Amino acid sequence: MKKTYKIEVDCANCANKMEVAARKTEGVKDVTVNFMTLKMIVEFEEGQDPKTVMKEVRKNCRKVEDDCEVYI
Repeated sequence: MKKTYKIEVDCANCANKMEVAARKTEGVKDVTVNFMTLKMIVEFEEGQDPKTVMKEVRKNCRKVEDDCEVYI
């Protein structure tokens, strides 16, 4: 399952850091972060609850970029 989320990030490098951090999150199959549109497209692994996984994605993204926001 794929879902798109609105994000708030200051620069393309920060968006790249968010993408890498989100990709390492358990339950995430693939992630694309687009700085120009301020969107994160997340593909979840089979059987995963998107809300639970996205809480972890947000937490992991804030570890690398503390002023970013992922709107769940």
